[in-house]
Formats: sequence, C-alpha cells, structure tokens
Amino acid sequence: MDETFWDKADNHLIRYGTTFTPRVIERAAGAYVYDRQGTPILDFTSGQMSAILGHAHPDIVAAVSSAVATLDHLFSGMLSAPVVDLATRLTATLPPALSRMMLLTTGAEANEAAIKMAKLATGRFEIVSFDRSWHGMTQGAAAATFSAGRRGYGPAMPGNLALPAPNAYRSPFRASDGTHDWAAELAYGFAQVDRQSVGSLAACLVEPVLSSGGILDLPPGYLRRLREMCDERGMLLILDEAQTGLGRTGTMYAFDRDGVTPDVLTLSKTLGAGLPVAAVVTTDEIEQTCHERGFLFYTTHVSDPLAASVALTVLHVIERDDLVQRAATLGAQLAGRLAALRDTCDVVGDVRGRGLLQGVELVKDKKSKAPADALGKAVTTACLERGLHMNIVQLPEMGGIFRIAPPLTITDDELHRGVDILEASLRAVLDRQPFGCLS
Repeated sequence: MDETFWDKADNHLIRYGTTFTPRVIERAAGAYVYDRQGTPILDFTSGQMSAILGHAHPDIVAAVSSAVATLDHLFSGMLSAPVVDLATRLTATLPPALSRMMLLTTGAEANEAAIKMAKLATGRFEIVSFDRSWHGMTQGAAAATFSAGRRGYGPAMPGNLALPAPNAYRSPFRASDGTHDWAAELAYGFAQVDRQSVGSLAACLVEPVLSSGGILDLPPGYLRRLREMCDERGMLLILDEAQTGLGRTGTMYAFDRDGVTPDVLTLSKTLGAGLPVAAVVTTDEIEQTCHERGFLFYTTHVSDPLAASVALTVLHVIERDDLVQRAATLGAQLAGRLAALRDTCDVVGDVRGRGLLQGVELVKDKKSKAPADALGKAVTTACLERGLHMNIVQLPEMGGIFRIAPPLTITDDELHRGVDILEASLRAVLDRQPFGCLS
C-alpha cells in the first residue's frame, strides 16, 4: 500500500522545497503522530512549529466542530461575534498601545499586511530584516526573507535591506573578553543599511528568536536598542511572533522579556494551534492613518468566524492551564538536558533558545566549529527510527541546527524521553563516524 502511495506522490505532487519524511502519517494525538503501521512518533516540532496544544486537543476539536456546524465562513464584509470577541481578548494580553486587530490565515499573509500598513503609514517603502530571516513566501514577505528562496525568481520587491542577525556563536563581532559584541554588530549593520537606503526607510521586520534562521535569540538589550534605532530614523518596528508568541518562550510574547512594544505585531502558527489562523495587531494611530489613506487588504478569509473561534479557544486553554508558566518550567528542564549533552559531546557546539523553543547546533568539533551537515541528516534519520521526529535547519556556513519545539502540553516524561532518544541517536551515529563524545 505504501509503495502505491509514494508512487502517486512522486507522480502527482509538486515538490515545494523539502524531502518528505519517509512515513505515511495516519493520525495524531497529543504529542505524537502515528504512521500507517500504528508506530507512535514523538513530535518535537509541534507539526510545523504550530500545534502548541498538541494534536487533536479536545477543546480545539470541540471549537472547530461547533464552528463548522454553525458559523465558519462569511462574506468578507460581514462581522460575527467571535471576531470581535477575539480582538477584545487578544489585545487584552498585549500592551495597551496595541489595540487594533485584523484576523487572517497565514503568517506570510499577516506579514504581507503588516508591510503594506508600514509603507502606507510612513509614506516610505524600504523594509529592513535580518540576513537569516524567514517571514513567508508571498511577494512582500518573501522579499524580506533572506535565509532561503531568493535565487532564480528574478528581482525581489525593491527596497529590502538586510541586517546581520546576531549569532553569538559565530559572529565575528567580539568584545575584548571574547564575548559577542552585539551592540557593535547592530551599529555596524545599521550603518550599512543607512548607506544603502535611498532615504525611504519604512520599517524593521524581525523575529525575537529567529527560528528558521537557526534558533538565534536576540540578546538581552538588543531589542530595546533596535527600537531606539528605528525611532531615530522614523521607522516602524514590526515583530513577527509566528513561532514565539503565546507562551512558547516562557513569556506570553517573546518581546515581554525586553519590555519593548512594537508598532505592529504579527501572530500566526501558535495562534491557531496547528490550524490556519493569523493576526496583525497595531496601534490606534497607525490604523487610523492607514484607514485615511485607503488601506486595502480584502481577502477571502479575512475575519472568518471559524478562525476566530479557534484562536479564542487557544487563548482560553493557555490561560486556564497556565501553559506560559509550563513552557518556562519545561524549558528550563530542556535547556539543562541539552546543556549537559553539549558539555559531554564534542560535536554539540552550541545550545540556545528560550522556553520550549531550543536549538542544538552540530559541528565537526568544538575547536573548529566546522559545520557538520551530514551528521545532522544522519541523526535526524536515527531519531525517526527510534520514534522521534526532529527538524534540522540546514543553512550555508551554519551546518545543522536542530529546532526543538514540542507542544506546550507535552508531559515531563515525554519531554525527557525525546531528549533521551536524541542523545541515543547522536551517540549511535557517532559510533559510525570519525567524531565522538567526550564521555
């Protein structure tokens, strides 16, 4: 049966940039997905970094079932109670300035809308984002994405400028004591932006933790200085919290740690807990200016009641079950386990991240920090064989970085079992490789 399945897949699917996991997935529940043979596979990626409540969460199932049976989709010019209720409840979790919401479906769509709002509100067109950024595959979002997908499609949208992502492990910017000098790096990056700019800087669009960029956590103080540099240039600050929002990092929003309020916030992935839900949140002033200037983002699924019902349920479950604190608690356990692995294994070069969004960078050895691409792929395969799904980010000159982002509902035992499998898989692969663990 599986052979026929893969033949059909090979013959009829458009390949979109990834190799498929060699298992046919039949169902999912909690922190596990199950293949056709009924094999449980622990999901350390929460689907596509989205299913923060796990798979088939009963509250989400009930919300979707009710919405589909009563009110799921409307003419885009109509409003329903779930949309207004969501706007009220979501903005209540944010700083008071962020009081206006638009409900959409995907992260790319939300970033697209945010970019258009920034351009309209400022009257400018240049967008600055990190050189390891990933903001989506639609035109404006893709132009602000520098980690992948830029070659072969002709000119990107004009006015997109890159800022060096603060990679503490690999950055050449070092203080006299050898630590990462992120302030000098940021100043240098904006000096380059200023030289390239044609005088039309509209916004800076960044992730508080770059996920597809290799789990690069902005150092404490970085976001506040970035905010100041944007203000100095009359730019808006847009934060993309697709993967970091709603508790994932151990605070409700990643920017909470820094006490910095963006001008525009985009949410997706986690807001729908695995279903296509996204939102743009901004200030009264920006919304009013955009409205007066004819802001248009009229899509088929804007303000859909089904999406609103799901997002309302996600917010309710996170608050009811205290999942933000749970992410912080489990994140500390995860970080401790991964740090121990780094300290005993020469090919684990770096461990980084926040809460239940952690990264493990593999290298050939700690001294050279040489990327270990083949090792990462081999460990990914070994993990799957042992019942753990892992995602390895492969970026030029960065080797392999595991992204670990399990559901916030994962149990302590499941979390530690996953790390046990990762460690066993790594050591098994190393037994066959010219590398090794120290103990």
